[in-house]
Amino acid sequence: MKNNRSTSLFPKELVIESLKQSFVKLNPRTMFRNPVMFTVEICTLMMLIVTVYAAVTGDVNQGSVGYNIAVFLILFVTLLFANFAEAIAEARGKAQADSLRKTREETPAKLVLNNLIKVVSSSQLKKGDVFECEAGDIIPADGEIIEGLASIDESAITGESAPVIREAGGDKSSVTGGTKVLSDRIRVKVTTQPGESFLDKMIALVEGASRQKTPNEIALTILLAGFTLVFVIVCVTLKPFGDYTGTNITIAAFLSLFVCLIPTTIGGLLSAIGIAGMDRALRANVITKSGKAVETAGDIDTLLLDKTGTITLGNRKATHFYPVQGIKDREFIQVCLMASLADETPEGKSIVELGREHGFRMRDLQTVGAKMIKFTAETKCSGVDLADGSRIRKGAFDAICKLTEAAGHIFPAEAGKIVKSISNEGGTPLVVAVNENVIGVIGLQDIIKPGIQERFERLRKMGVKTVMVTGDNPLTAKYIAEKAGVDDFIAEAKPEDKMEYIKKEQQHGKLVAMMGDGTNDAPALAQADVGVAMNSGTQAAKEAGNMVDLDNDPTKLIEIVEIGKQLLMTRGTLTTFSIANDVAKYFAIVPALFMTSVPVLGALNIMGLNSPESAILSAVIFNAIIIPLLIPLALRGVKYKPIGASALLRRNLLIYGLGGVIAPFVGIKLIDMVISLFM
Repeated sequence: MKNNRSTSLFPKELVIESLKQSFVKLNPRTMFRNPVMFTVEICTLMMLIVTVYAAVTGDVNQGSVGYNIAVFLILFVTLLFANFAEAIAEARGKAQADSLRKTREETPAKLVLNNLIKVVSSSQLKKGDVFECEAGDIIPADGEIIEGLASIDESAITGESAPVIREAGGDKSSVTGGTKVLSDRIRVKVTTQPGESFLDKMIALVEGASRQKTPNEIALTILLAGFTLVFVIVCVTLKPFGDYTGTNITIAAFLSLFVCLIPTTIGGLLSAIGIAGMDRALRANVITKSGKAVETAGDIDTLLLDKTGTITLGNRKATHFYPVQGIKDREFIQVCLMASLADETPEGKSIVELGREHGFRMRDLQTVGAKMIKFTAETKCSGVDLADGSRIRKGAFDAICKLTEAAGHIFPAEAGKIVKSISNEGGTPLVVAVNENVIGVIGLQDIIKPGIQERFERLRKMGVKTVMVTGDNPLTAKYIAEKAGVDDFIAEAKPEDKMEYIKKEQQHGKLVAMMGDGTNDAPALAQADVGVAMNSGTQAAKEAGNMVDLDNDPTKLIEIVEIGKQLLMTRGTLTTFSIANDVAKYFAIVPALFMTSVPVLGALNIMGLNSPESAILSAVIFNAIIIPLLIPLALRGVKYKPIGASALLRRNLLIYGLGGVIAPFVGIKLIDMVISLFM
């Protein structure tokens, strides 16, 4: 997969814009969406009032003016840092949206009306309209090719410079507005209304306009709000305790203690983590229609994949000619090529290609006066009637067998053995007959994509079960499943079979992902917890899924799962770190507050902080600076390794839990040592 996105976390332009947004986001209506940081804003406002009061009245009962100003500024900076974390994540998305807008510029469209071409603006195209494109044209709108075949440059969307082939019919018919036609001529039917195109949806998504909080994010927000409420009670109860011991606890001390004890670290980074998760998905060339889909991907248990075009390279290819005894190789190959004259299927074309490799050319064949017999689903065969009366047929074993027996001939045992051998090896046999006499078999084989076994092994280590879905017979399906390295397979699958399998897994409490590109995949994509549609697939598939893979890479789920797990782990680890921080800050501030009036509490002042004032300032400064220090981690995500959940939990608790306790002790002490020089 080629990644064309910038890897820089803090480009200069984005930083400048994010700094501006840090102030804009101070609007209480915006801050209210984050309960933790909203309470910090209230505390900052209260601190401002206390500071102004102390400056105007000269009252030092609430601490000196300089001390109050310092506390106010630090709390204010804490707010700005938290807003900056969210703003930089949003800015990265908006930068991508700007590049997409350039792709979606107004382009002329060759609208087809009664077989006449009328040039109109792309914004005038409606769903159901038909337009024409030829080499050099920009495709003006999303649609499905209804006529023709063309080479298309999709680099503006995918970043991949290699052109792709799109053609009418099948699962490779979808085109996206903003991409460029490189060759040939196509007619396209518009599948979206103006403003509802794929690019429009992408732009809205990456800008954050349609980003909704995920269930996990909402639950964590409620938990953090609960923590905040608990520490409101904790701080209030300190007042009567201070009065009892004769300790004057200033408003600044109360506010600082409260801000330090509530989980401001995770509170300030929570939105950034969610936005960054979707951003990482986009950088992996995956468009997600919701943050929930990314999050769910981290907990996937089962993955369903189509065989054709997903596990295999695509259509079956002819790999070998098998003439029966008494038939010469060259004679048989020549007949096979004649039988494929009217076969426009990819399999038919591959037979011609294999014949070419054996030194044959279609132009060398004597086909004057020949009548072409096209393949139909009913007959399951194709062929040609030559001018001399010879009837050549090529098709499925059962079709040719019936044809042979109906003419009073016996199906050769040798050909039957060849058919069985090809089927046992996961191939597809095509039997060839001349005048209802079988003369040989063509072997077709699925070509498994290179490196796919290693990819499936990695998914297995992640705890994801892979299931191959195919319309092939069980024998062929079993062979390919074993060769590809999937855990299970569904043979002779109909659309409803996929649905049933997904529902069965979901009934057992498992989360299911489905990858597909065809209209027949749409119901299953909609039913799955994570539905990943190929960008090259049909419009129906892309509409049904909640993710679209721009690279059309069937093993992209590995990246998607990793991003999902990164998102969940990043939230979990930073929450652990934040709560561990709170424990350390409690031991920094509370003992320092009471160590003068209650000397016995001095034993808890294990940091040996200089004074209550320096302790409070050191704690709030550390509380402020830890947020920007963790922004890179929030944006990049915690590195994921496919190890067991227990091992992963132990590692994160050790690093972020223990680290979250130790870091404040060290940091606050160092800051206190510096502050004490000036107090």
